[in-house]
Amino acid sequence: MSDETKNTENEAAVDLAEERARAAAGAQANDPADAANDDGPKDADALVAENAELKDRTLRTLAEMENLRRRTEREISDAKSYAIASFARDMLNVGDNLRRALEAVPEEMRANADDGLKALLEGVEMTEREMLNQLQKHGVKQIDPSGEKFDPNFHQAMFEVPNDQVPNGTVVQVVQTGYVIGERVLRPAMVGVARGGPKPQPKPEGAGEAGQTVDKTA
Repeated sequence: MSDETKNTENEAAVDLAEERARAAAGAQANDPADAANDDGPKDADALVAENAELKDRTLRTLAEMENLRRRTEREISDAKSYAIASFARDMLNVGDNLRRALEAVPEEMRANADDGLKALLEGVEMTEREMLNQLQKHGVKQIDPSGEKFDPNFHQAMFEVPNDQVPNGTVVQVVQTGYVIGERVLRPAMVGVARGGPKPQPKPEGAGEAGQTVDKTA
């Protein structure tokens, strides 16, 4: 058999194969059963898993949005409460100067002051009082730790005072008044602390508030 004949037969075989493939593809495309298998409903387990995943994503998104809302509200509240902290701290220096001016006038001079000096002192006192009232309206409050236990979070110890009449660590003198704004320290109170006094006595067993005995039979 010649090479030309073999080539002709091979080309005929290829054409036949291609024709059969096209016929098979057309039949498959027109077969309703195959179409149903391709586009039919998904498996029930797969749908349940997909639904659970979507629900979990939704719950996570809602939780994140709620956390974001709370954080934003807290930041806004803090901004309102502490926005004037720097300004209020500067105003405390003004108040300190007003107080120093008043304390610089001896009691004897106050008692014998003429009308002009009395009016001046009253004006300074009113100015100091009004400034503190305005600061208080914006959340600034004084710290008065006299007689309290020393707290490094709110007090700054300047010196120790030998005193055996109060428990060791008690604030016995306030050198400079402290202030807080909201729950934050604006300026710690500068204090003198007792040293060498008795240690605080522990509460006796069975004692409640204000030394009252707790009824254990209740």
